[in-house]
Amino acid sequence: MPPLILETVTTKSSSAVSTNRALALDALRGLAILAMLLSGQMPFNEHALPSWMYHAQEPPPHYEWIGTLPGISWVDLVFPFFLFAMGAAFPLALSRRMENKNPPWKLGFFILERGFLLGFFALFVQAIRPYTLSNHPTTGIWLVALLGFFIFFPILARLPDAWPRILKIFIRAAGWLAAMLFFALAKYPDGSGSSLGRSDIIIIVLTNMAVFGSIVWMLTRENLLPRLGVIGLLLAIRLSNMPTPTEGWVHDLWKSSPLPWIYQLYYLQYLCIVIPGTIAGDLILQWTRRAAPQDQVSTPSWPFAQYVSIFLTLLTLLLVVLIGLKARWLIETTLLAFALCFIGWMLLQNPLNETERLFNKLFNWAIYWLVLGLIFEPYEGGIKKDHPTLSYYFVTSGLAICVLIGFSILIDVFSQKRWLRLLIDNGQNPMIAYAGINNFITPVLALVGADKLLTHFATTPWRGFWKGAIITLLMALTVSFLTRRKIFWRT
Repeated sequence: MPPLILETVTTKSSSAVSTNRALALDALRGLAILAMLLSGQMPFNEHALPSWMYHAQEPPPHYEWIGTLPGISWVDLVFPFFLFAMGAAFPLALSRRMENKNPPWKLGFFILERGFLLGFFALFVQAIRPYTLSNHPTTGIWLVALLGFFIFFPILARLPDAWPRILKIFIRAAGWLAAMLFFALAKYPDGSGSSLGRSDIIIIVLTNMAVFGSIVWMLTRENLLPRLGVIGLLLAIRLSNMPTPTEGWVHDLWKSSPLPWIYQLYYLQYLCIVIPGTIAGDLILQWTRRAAPQDQVSTPSWPFAQYVSIFLTLLTLLLVVLIGLKARWLIETTLLAFALCFIGWMLLQNPLNETERLFNKLFNWAIYWLVLGLIFEPYEGGIKKDHPTLSYYFVTSGLAICVLIGFSILIDVFSQKRWLRLLIDNGQNPMIAYAGINNFITPVLALVGADKLLTHFATTPWRGFWKGAIITLLMALTVSFLTRRKIFWRT
């Protein structure tokens, strides 16, 4: 995703001042992408970590999908957190374009262009992965994988405005030509060539959310009720088809698709996470406009101890829900979660400035989504990521808001941006991280022989974890380096 929202600085009164970006949202996106990369580096062999280190429905030692196994782990939070952050970015990106008096056709073109680039990314990132190209990559395969990664840059990199237009056209054309040649020449272990059926499902879902989520927000930006109504319609379609489908036109609509490789009505269920994100984005947008620097010089704020209590309450709520639902302590988890919601609600009463009003409003929505999700928890056999349950959509939306508030307290109130600098940089440039973990870090480590050293080191489950953490950290540092030099991918 591109950097879509505005940067904040902090005054001596610990009130956020809007300048360019709301960095807490970048940090949330960065946490999601780096945790996603780390989860893919876990040891998937007989040296298994505890089950809470993997997707709850794919536990060790066999890592096979068990659709009847309820619960979620931290791994199951990363994708909905990313979706939530995506939804929260829509108001900040699209409102700026709408205020610039862009005609509707231009906004529509921007949305479709973004969907096209994400669709291409889904196809190409899967096509260039070394273990897609070969079951046993050789030096040649590693080099080809690196080449595929660098082909992304002329296609997706934001080129300086000062460069001549003809030069930018030439660079883009060269990138697209290289990508098309790769698609045409690539051969895979089964003997096949490039195919629309070979794509990254995570990016395919993001493509659908980028297009349909943007449209939903644009059509309902002045009226929240129809936006919530979209969730109601999605729930109605979902309930008519799952867990037991009922024959009829709703079922036919659910199954039909003009372009099945990139669009399924099933994917639109994830709007149940994106739409809550857009509501949070609306509140952040209002905050960035109201928290003007001249109003923040002597603005009062809550005491330090109150902020610490809020932060600890949010952290405890996250851990209680995550651990309790995984361990299936349902009654205890629900009662304790409700109690923590009440404590947080009390702590966030009587806001004194715009930042505290933002926290108050965000947490009210967090309570609503979390309570809704916990009430849905028994339905469909308990909360699950695969296949996603209604409880999963709403519980993760509520938890995403809690993490967002927590990050904002650290950045905008405690002025500790440096603590989260790595998350922020990766949150502003997540697609480089997503592609680079397999097509830059892994090939480079293999080519210099460092992968063998890491493999020899990873002789125990937890050493395997630290191997994954090292690889993820190397990718995070690479993205941070590029971000600080203003090298971004536009998607």
